[in-house]
Amino acid sequence: MTTSETMTEVDDRPTLLIVDDDSTFCTVLANAMRKRGFNVTCADTVEHALECAESCAPEYAIIDLRLPGTSGLTLVEKMHALDPGTRIVMLTGYASIATAVEAIKLGATHYLAKPVDADDIMLAFERTSGDAEVQISSHPLSVGRLEWEYIQRVLNENKGNVSVTARILKMHRRTLQRKLTKYPAKT
Repeated sequence: MTTSETMTEVDDRPTLLIVDDDSTFCTVLANAMRKRGFNVTCADTVEHALECAESCAPEYAIIDLRLPGTSGLTLVEKMHALDPGTRIVMLTGYASIATAVEAIKLGATHYLAKPVDADDIMLAFERTSGDAEVQISSHPLSVGRLEWEYIQRVLNENKGNVSVTARILKMHRRTLQRKLTKYPAKT
């Protein structure tokens, strides 16, 4: 056995890529996932995440929806194309039905609205099918929530282009931007 062979250790922990531009959130989540047995890599942009994904081929990924420049949806699609076996959980503080549907269509395994904890993410990684027993609300969505969902659907149809979306919605661009920076209305 050569010296290089004895110094090289094989890390058999599952690999996890966390992609979020909030460095504090990323650090806290990375530490929590390391405690759960993962070999964690963090990235803060789509470009950095793709470099990491190509070099380490993660078995698991946690991707934030809102990333600087490009949507996390784009990253989900590209990572799924690189390795369809990667279990991807999309996280967002701006949850909408439209982005949840798109994330799943593009290859995410699950979609979670922030705030979440590491245990929620672990459960999402383990899920392999839907839940027919999920609780159904007895109340329809509020008008504010319906507006949020509609805006998100039109925004997704236009690949995140705010100017085009504002024109289609017959809304001033700045008004739309203000609406997009607010959290969605409660149901």
